[in-house]
Amino acid sequence: MKAIRSAPELYAHAIAIEREAGERYAEFAQLMADEGNEGAAAVFARLSALEAEHLKVLLRRTDGVALPAPPDGNYRWLDAEAPETAAHEFVYRLMTPHEAPAIALGAEQRASAFFESVHRTADDPALRALAQDMAMEEKEHIAMVEHALELTTEQFLHSQLIFVK
Repeated sequence: MKAIRSAPELYAHAIAIEREAGERYAEFAQLMADEGNEGAAAVFARLSALEAEHLKVLLRRTDGVALPAPPDGNYRWLDAEAPETAAHEFVYRLMTPHEAPAIALGAEQRASAFFESVHRTADDPALRALAQDMAMEEKEHIAMVEHALELTTEQFLHSQLIFVK
């Protein structure tokens, strides 16, 4: 990926990241609810709402700003196809409650690493500060996803204990 040298470039990436995360978290919340894991479903629903709010803030900040074309598919969590494709639905049918937060954790870690990289490499102090703020938001998301992962792991272990008895 080429170096980010301007706030509009960074915003274009951030918008793509937030949009993808919001959509996936909403789907993961539904998946967890369908699996009966209400704790993890609540965490994912909260994350979806946070991502939607972040997206709104980013869109307000960039209203009237000429943004470069959004990065094409760089931030897809599962596949490069449209969400309604059969391949996408197939993944969700096979995904376990433990895999959903693991996928989310990886995506949040990549987003955080991206913003940290911009922070380290940008020449403009304002761009570095903006990237640092975005990285900190991703760290908060990482903590929440780790909590969801603990919830699904606990449920998985509990169900294994019931199965073994």
